[in-house]
Order: sequence, then structure tokens, then C-alpha cells
Amino acid sequence: MDRYVIKGGKPLSGEVEVGGAKNAALGLLAAAIMTDEDVTIENLPDVSDINQLIDAIENIGATVTRTDRHTVTINGSTIKSHVVDYEQMRKIRASYYLLGALLGKMSKAEVALPGGCAIGSRPIDQHLKGFRALGADIITDHGMVNAQAERLTGSHIFFDVVSVGATINVMLAAVKAEGRTVIENCAKEPHIVDVANMLNSMGANIRGAGTDKIRIQGVPSLHGTVYSTIPDQIEAGTFMCAAAATGGEILVKNVIPRHLESISSKLIEMGCTVIEYDDAVRVKAGDFIRGAKIKTLPYPGFPTDMQPQMTAVLSLAHGNSSVTESIFENRFKYVDELNRMGAIIKVESNAAFITGVGGLQGAEVSAPDLRAGAALVIAGLAANGFTTVNDIVYIKRGYERFVEKLKGVGAIIDTASSEEEEQKFKLKVG
Repeated sequence: MDRYVIKGGKPLSGEVEVGGAKNAALGLLAAAIMTDEDVTIENLPDVSDINQLIDAIENIGATVTRTDRHTVTINGSTIKSHVVDYEQMRKIRASYYLLGALLGKMSKAEVALPGGCAIGSRPIDQHLKGFRALGADIITDHGMVNAQAERLTGSHIFFDVVSVGATINVMLAAVKAEGRTVIENCAKEPHIVDVANMLNSMGANIRGAGTDKIRIQGVPSLHGTVYSTIPDQIEAGTFMCAAAATGGEILVKNVIPRHLESISSKLIEMGCTVIEYDDAVRVKAGDFIRGAKIKTLPYPGFPTDMQPQMTAVLSLAHGNSSVTESIFENRFKYVDELNRMGAIIKVESNAAFITGVGGLQGAEVSAPDLRAGAALVIAGLAANGFTTVNDIVYIKRGYERFVEKLKGVGAIIDTASSEEEEQKFKLKVG
């Protein structure tokens, strides 16, 4: 089983380039099947979640051409089935986007219920509420969601809670519905805007994406397009936190600084210097890390996907900190692993209370999910001695060439597939 082996204690320094946003790309790929013409998507991250969704799209009959690692062309005219029971789909959350896309394209869809990281329940009740409002009949049975409609018609939909997934999914279904759809209490994340922008470039009529009210005028058909995925704000934020935790300085390139404002402002509050450029941010660690209070909120609030990484940084702060998780109820499973490294963190209900320590010590830890795995890597980079991070399959779901990019800014890290390889690495760098 592959693991990361890290020798910590070295400040990271240099430049790193961020890839396409995984969370945006998943929605873009689903949208691509809704036309019978070619849709080319560029700047795709080469990570397992993306590749599994592409495989599933090919599995239902779409024509898929991989130009290179980061570019794919999809043609939905050859789709033969509205049933997505591809086993891998049960492992990723965004499988449900094919429900909205197929419902919008074919007025019927049957898709396996989503999986993903075990960070809390991911109910799709708001998705189904939206589909029903558009005229679909929904049956859930044996882990499959079956949605069918004689025809989809526009409707006024008000989400009970803010949901990124439901916003994208209902938007996908509504673009070809007859008449006008208004969706209120929408999520505002950048990847929702990205999906709306690509759909509009395909001939959809969507207004208001990025606000809490989206208005969609249905169109009879969509056409092909060429579209580039936005940069990944979470990958960028992870490297920003790595600079802060190790006392280093990193220029994070190919980003949209506005998408990073909640992360940047918190790092500045914690004593870092953050300089914004047109498409890059420079993060320089301060002389020490100050404690802070963080609460995760829907965009433009602090992102839940950055909560573990920031907690790893705050474990090294001077003074006390608190991190409150308001999105997922089970996102602190990594805390025990950080405490194994010398952190002092106590979890009560949906909050973590952190007593800053002068330094962490290397240890053997396991990644319980994607972002928690990245947090443990950050902790290992800051810690004294060697850290081994197991279960890195989670990390590979969302970070492309993670080891290579970290090495590029001076990290002493490698992938090992056996105890022997791990020992060789330790001898080599020790």
C-alpha cells in the first residue's frame, strides 16, 4: 500500500502552479453530455475522481477522446443508456450530477447514490425536491435514484438549505426545461459560476449564478463548446497553508485571488504576509503563527474543504484557537492523528479547540479523507523528524502530482510502496 514519507522541519520556498478545480470539473463533465455536439474541456485535473467520472460517461455510451492529461472532448450523441450503475460511481459524491444532466437531456435518469469521503451525511433531498418541482417522478430503490418525466417544465424552487450539489444538479436539469425556472437560496461557490458559464457557452440562458437567486430560461437544445476549467481554490489554499506551517514563502500561480479571500484574510490575521497579483498569490510566513477563530460557512465564507489544513497550521500557533465546522458533522476524524504528532486539540460537538504547541513530532498517521490527508501532509512537513502518511488513495482523489509539486518548493517527501522503500528514503535523506 502506497504511503507518503516526509522529513519535516524545512521551510518551503519557491513557486507552484495550481491545476484545474476538481469540484468545478466534475460539474463541467456532467454538463458536457447534454448536447449531441462535441464539448472540449481544458485544464482538467488528472485525479482519480475526474477519471472515474469520465469512465462512467464513456460507460453509458458517450464518445470520449482524451487529447492529453488535462483535455477531454465528449460527444453525447452516442449515449445509449440513462442508467449509471458503474461501480466506481458509488465511491464519488459527484456521481449525482449525471442525474441532473441525463434528466435534462433525456427526461429520464437512473444513477447510483453517491459515495465519497466519510466526512458526514450528504443527503440529496434538496436535489430531489428540485427535480420534482420540474415535473420529475422520483423513486429511490436499492441504492439507485430513478428520475423520469414526460417533460420538464420551469418552476420556482426554494432550497431549504444552501447546497452546492443541489444548485448545480437542478441547474443542469432546468436548462432544457420548458419555460422559466427560478432557484432561490442557492450556493454561490465559484464552481457553480463555472458550470453556469460553460452551459451558457453551450446556448443555455442562465442568469444570477454566484448569487442566491438563479434564473434560467429553458432552451430547446444545446450546442458544442470549448471551455477551460477555473483554477482550484482548495489546492491553492493547501499550498498557502503549507507555506505558513513550515515558516516558508511560496508563490502560488494560476489562481483567481478573489476566490481565495477568506483563506488569505485568515492567514494575514494569523501573522502571514499575503500579496495578491493578477493570477497569483505570494504567502510568506510570519515570525510566528497567531491563534485564530475559524467557522466554516458557504462561499464567500471560509470553505469547509480548507478546515483540516488550517487546523494543522493552528496546531502550531502561539495561544489558543477554535475551529467550528458548520457544513459537515463528521469532519474532525483527523484530529486524533494530529494529536499523535504532539498537537493538543480537543473536539466538542462540531468544534475543535486547539492549544498551540511549539512544534510537532513526526509519526505514522493515516488519512481518513481527502482534505484531512492534505492536512496531515502539511503537519508532517512542519514536524521534526519523519512522518509516514498512510491511505494516500484519498489524497490522490483531489491533488494531482502532489509529491512533485511539493518537491518543487523544497519539501523532502516521496511515495513509498513498501517498508523497504520507506527505509531507503529515510537513509537517503537522514
